[in-house]
Order: sequence, then structure tokens, then C-alpha cells
Amino acid sequence: MEERDLIIELYDLYSNLLTDKQKNYFEDYYFMDLSISEIASNYSISRNGVYDQLKRVVDSLKKYESELKLKEKIDKIKKLDIDNDTKNLIIDIFKE
Repeated sequence: MEERDLIIELYDLYSNLLTDKQKNYFEDYYFMDLSISEIASNYSISRNGVYDQLKRVVDSLKKYESELKLKEKIDKIKKLDIDNDTKNLIIDIFKE
């Protein structure tokens, strides 16, 4: 899995643990495809400030996964030999 895809998947799982500011920067960069300069301009902060925030978010997401292992557990569920409806139900429970 590509690093960017992994980070986005982790964001989908752990975004509720981030601050609103962190979510805004992350979504602008990863989903809206804005540059660090554009984000800095939009929020009236330095480019370095945006870069540092994005790095902290990515580090936090990886730390959450290393401790909680939700993605790892979901990947194991996806490999189970059970019907897809049951798999999706279990995965939805994990994501709540």
C-alpha cells in the first residue's frame, strides 16, 4: 500500500482523536490537494507551521495505529472466510 493511501486510511479511523485545526490542515492537504503555501495563506500562518502540523498529524496517526491496531484488526477481519455482510458489520463496529 502506498504511504499516502495508508495515511488517509489511518485518518479515516482516527480523525476523531485530532484537533479541528489538525483536521482542517490534513483535509486541505490530502483531500483538497492544496499546497502547503496555499494552506499557509488560507490560515495566515507560516509554511513551516503548516508543515509541522501535517508532520505531527501523520506521526500521531501512526502512533495511534501502533497502539490501537484498528487497521491491523480490520485487515484481519477482511481475510476471514465469512460472508461480506458479516465482515462489513464487524468492520463498521470497529469504526464507531
